[in-house]
Amino acid sequence: MIIDSFTPQSGSILSNSPVSAETLQAALSTAQQEYSLSNPESFKTHNEACMNFPGGNTRTVLHASPFPMAFESGKGAELTSLDGKVYVDFLGEYTAGIYGHSNEKIASAVVEAMSNGWNYGGPNKYERELARKAIQRFSPSGLELVRFTNSGTESNTMALAAALAFTKRKKILVFRNGYHGGTLSFPDSLNSINTNLPHDFVIAPYNNIEGTRNALSFLPQSTLAAILVEGIQGSGGCVVGDPKFLKFLETTAHQLGALFIMDEVMTSRLTHHGLSASLGLKPDLVTLGKWVGGGMTFGAFGGRKDIMSMFDPRYGILGHSGTFNNNVVTMAAGCCGMDIYDEHEVERLNALGEDLRQRVENLLVEYGIRNWKPRTSSATQGNELDCPFTGLVPDGKRIPSSQLQKNSMGITGQGSMMCIHFYGPSEDTLKALFWHHMLDYGIYMAQRGFIALNLELTDDHVGRFEEATREFIIRYEDALR
Repeated sequence: MIIDSFTPQSGSILSNSPVSAETLQAALSTAQQEYSLSNPESFKTHNEACMNFPGGNTRTVLHASPFPMAFESGKGAELTSLDGKVYVDFLGEYTAGIYGHSNEKIASAVVEAMSNGWNYGGPNKYERELARKAIQRFSPSGLELVRFTNSGTESNTMALAAALAFTKRKKILVFRNGYHGGTLSFPDSLNSINTNLPHDFVIAPYNNIEGTRNALSFLPQSTLAAILVEGIQGSGGCVVGDPKFLKFLETTAHQLGALFIMDEVMTSRLTHHGLSASLGLKPDLVTLGKWVGGGMTFGAFGGRKDIMSMFDPRYGILGHSGTFNNNVVTMAAGCCGMDIYDEHEVERLNALGEDLRQRVENLLVEYGIRNWKPRTSSATQGNELDCPFTGLVPDGKRIPSSQLQKNSMGITGQGSMMCIHFYGPSEDTLKALFWHHMLDYGIYMAQRGFIALNLELTDDHVGRFEEATREFIIRYEDALR
């Protein structure tokens, strides 16, 4: 696809007329109707899938309203839908798809590995090499010994199991809006019973030292096993952790005899040795995700030798099994991928992300739209909006958009991962409209606003994203300020 010659699809007519909440809702209804009519194969596939899956899919995050886009193929940075439409992928499989959709080196590595058979039921040469590469790369972030899993969820699950066994304690400090996998999720509010593991969790406000101290003050002495935290809350909206706050957590964990665990399933892609190392942190345990496995089914956890030695089957006390922990497809892809995403590519991709985020911020300034960001100062209330229209909630919770008097737009994140936000009484409507608008301009991202760049994206792709965002702002300018 030639970027410069791309023309918008239906639903992209611009208007400078005033936009009320009712008008926005009417615009969304029209966009959803046009989406349904222009994507009949995705609609058909969704309806058929509902016969076998609850809600039509087996992965909740992929659901979109009125139904998710279904794809037939991917090549480079582009995805082709079942309806034959081509989109530039700005979602990047929620950070796992960092290599794009058809990297020839990874494909060749997988073919070569599978040419000798698979499902050995024993060790293979690729796993040893991938372990060596992982430790060499992430040792500055505390990785001394490592074990592989099939997902980030499994990695965090095993890291917590290690912490409980090592400390012989039960309580785990986590943070509001944190996400560590399908069974370790702590959103602001839960609409139904969650699926979390039955650990003894203590939940504190993110980026809030005083709020965290307060949460810890209620714990009996010598009961905290671990502090589990993301350096950037990826699924929580790409809220960047305050370095002072993260250092406080590391120090506090050690003072209390607990383990400090950094979830780097997403953030390990942001610097060559992992985000922890760039912040001067050295966790007791660190968890990694699918990009390290070449974008395949993969996770990893590791850290201090004395802790990880508990998993040594020769004399350790903990077992850790998993049929596909060392499958040849992932191991071979990971060995290749780690070489591809070298220090130069890390710097290039994250610079591209910083450029994109700055371009969006410049647009917000140009059109006089307030870019509200979650506060990062640990001296103030954590994870709430810097909002001039309402008072701040005393316990550090984010102010619900329904309580804001005006709509606005913002962007948060770091490097190659970021999130577009909308605030105010029409937050959900504007978020959905933005998703449909970007699809009209041939750009695929998460409906919730999440963006993760892949190595196949170029300056031209970033330019397209900028211009599509500009036209959205122009269209809804009166509703955004």
